[in-house]
Amino acid sequence: MTEQKTIDWYFDFISPFSYLQAELLHTLPPGVALRYRPVLLAGLLNHWDNKGPAEIPPKRTWTFEHCAWLAHRHGIPMTMPGHHPFNPLPLLRLFVAAGGGEQALRRIFHFVWREGHLPTDAEPFRQLMQELNVTPEMLDSPDVKQAIKRNGEDAIAAGVFGVPTAVVDNRCFWGLDATDMLQAWLRGDSFFESPLFHSARSLPPGIQRVKPS
Repeated sequence: MTEQKTIDWYFDFISPFSYLQAELLHTLPPGVALRYRPVLLAGLLNHWDNKGPAEIPPKRTWTFEHCAWLAHRHGIPMTMPGHHPFNPLPLLRLFVAAGGGEQALRRIFHFVWREGHLPTDAEPFRQLMQELNVTPEMLDSPDVKQAIKRNGEDAIAAGVFGVPTAVVDNRCFWGLDATDMLQAWLRGDSFFESPLFHSARSLPPGIQRVKPS
């Protein structure tokens, strides 16, 4: 990597894949600047007329089994929360109100995906807020709400359709599985100038699935 890169990393605390990739961000090349951009996954899904993996029953089972395997494979501690999906907005607002840094990011992810808590668990959530020096009034701040809204708008404008997504050089790298691809891009891997990659980018659409009326 010949120059410092700035990555907008879009995530939602509802996403186990976001948690897992957050635990691997330290593997990115040195000198990378990360901007943590919390977004509401449901807003992205609504915009792109898409469904989350937890909304398709067999995919839901596979998703959580796969996440458990990936956590095991990477040596990342993981505990499933009491139920899923859940409303992540209190967690997103908490992150922004706490300053939006790496320490708050990791602590809130651990709250859900290591300790198995939900934002509706009143006493654990109160303790988490206290730990991060955030009051209920701060969660309801218009500035906090506007920051999350703006992140969602910026994500959609950048072509982000799911989380986690790293945006760098006007290019999206979606999902935990793309971590090594992102690392290669940051290293300047010559594959991204190859005929195969260019043909993949320009592959035209063919027959379209018609939605039942």
